Amino acid sequence: MPNMKNAKKAVKTIEKKRLINNNYKASMKTAIKNVERAVASKDKDAANEALKVAIKRIDKAAANKVITDNFKARNKSRLTKKVNDLK
Repeated sequence: MPNMKNAKKAVKTIEKKRLINNNYKASMKTAIKNVERAVASKDKDAANEALKVAIKRIDKAAANKVITDNFKARNKSRLTKKVNDLK
């Protein structure tokens, strides 16, 4: 438990930032799962719409340093490939 005043304030700000980061990460993961569900059901239109949302959420998380650039690139590439392979 922090004793100094600045350490107590830091705990509060870290907790706020943690909640914000969790929201970015959770919405990104949900968007990725939505793309994978649409691909599994072989619905090309739904997959394309879900892909747009997922890419936006992935970029948003990377812009706020919640995920790394390599993670961003890898996931965008994999999802795009899955959607493009649909017939």
